[in-house]
Amino acid sequence: MTYGITLEKSADYGLSDEEEKLQREVRDFADNVVAPAAYEYDTKRELPYQIIAQMGEMGLFGLPFPREYGGRGKDYFQLCLAIEQLSRADQSIGVTLEAGVGLGMMPIFRSGSEEQRLRWLPDLAAGRALAGFGLTEADAGSDAGGTKTVAHLDKGEWVINGTKQFITNSGSKITSLVSILAVTGESKRKDGSVKKELSAIIVPSGTPGFTVEPSYDKVGWHTSDTHPLTFRDVHVPQGNLLGERGRGFANFLESLDEGRVAFAALCTGAAQGCLEESLRYAKSRNVFGHPIGENQHISFKIARMQARVHAARLAYYDAARRIVAGQPFKMQASLAKLICSEAAMDNARDATQIFGGYGFLNENPVARHYRDSKILELGEGTTEVQLMVISRELGF
Repeated sequence: MTYGITLEKSADYGLSDEEEKLQREVRDFADNVVAPAAYEYDTKRELPYQIIAQMGEMGLFGLPFPREYGGRGKDYFQLCLAIEQLSRADQSIGVTLEAGVGLGMMPIFRSGSEEQRLRWLPDLAAGRALAGFGLTEADAGSDAGGTKTVAHLDKGEWVINGTKQFITNSGSKITSLVSILAVTGESKRKDGSVKKELSAIIVPSGTPGFTVEPSYDKVGWHTSDTHPLTFRDVHVPQGNLLGERGRGFANFLESLDEGRVAFAALCTGAAQGCLEESLRYAKSRNVFGHPIGENQHISFKIARMQARVHAARLAYYDAARRIVAGQPFKMQASLAKLICSEAAMDNARDATQIFGGYGFLNENPVARHYRDSKILELGEGTTEVQLMVISRELGF
């Protein structure tokens, strides 16, 4: 159920009729389908496959992809609009779409061969399948040079050994593949140091030696599918190389920059969800004979929440529009991710305070946002990584 302000009334963000229609469609779906089921699936710690299937039928996973690959032929900005609306109701559902597209599908679309696109993208775009990207390891993530997973060619096959961790959409019942980053060679620099050749390789689910380890016991995002992965003498065809050999990390960074913008949309949705719940509660909760929203310290707190949402939305809209226009957006992506993740965390904290004891109950949406929102300052590049990127873009 929607409470308080709507996006249309709160500000004029210059959306087209088509964009507003999509926004309303996904908002209604989030309010009427996602939100009522959120607590149940959060408690069960299960990915709601029926909801994922409905998202697929709506074409959400295929939004930014051409129709020849099963997509809807829309753009990245519209994907971000959808992610924001879903994340108001349940961040786990929002990140399933965000990671499914940004990490699972985009590397195949951007770097894959035509054969790979035609083989994998239609089922992914239809929500019949999910895909993950295995970048992070115990000693590698932001520092890709720490990658220890290795792959070598043997009789026309890649033989892969290593481990990955914190991989989203990697072990669900409908996961069809995980693309991984692996060391496929080494060379010496002039100074004598070793340079690793990093390549991306598609590993289909069920490949012998590819083990999806038990899911993590996470603080939040309980509905999202996240696992560590193990590869022991995993054999895949040489043709499963994704993109050019040695360009795996460079190609993935392109998708990661885009992904930060979609992640910022997720953060904005979380911040908006906390704002809406706080507005509803402040107007309906009576203490000492009047609604608590009549107390200035409550109304001022909610005013700050609205200010954060507005700034966050403007930040990710700017970055997403730049992507669609083909303009440089690296710094804007990091700015959006920084601003929006902090807005989500701050709004979740304030919303929990406004609700008091009720905000500490898991059945309350703001309690789930409070648990979920911390990862927003860590995933897709920590706050410190965003500050590093921004400062470098400024010339430091």
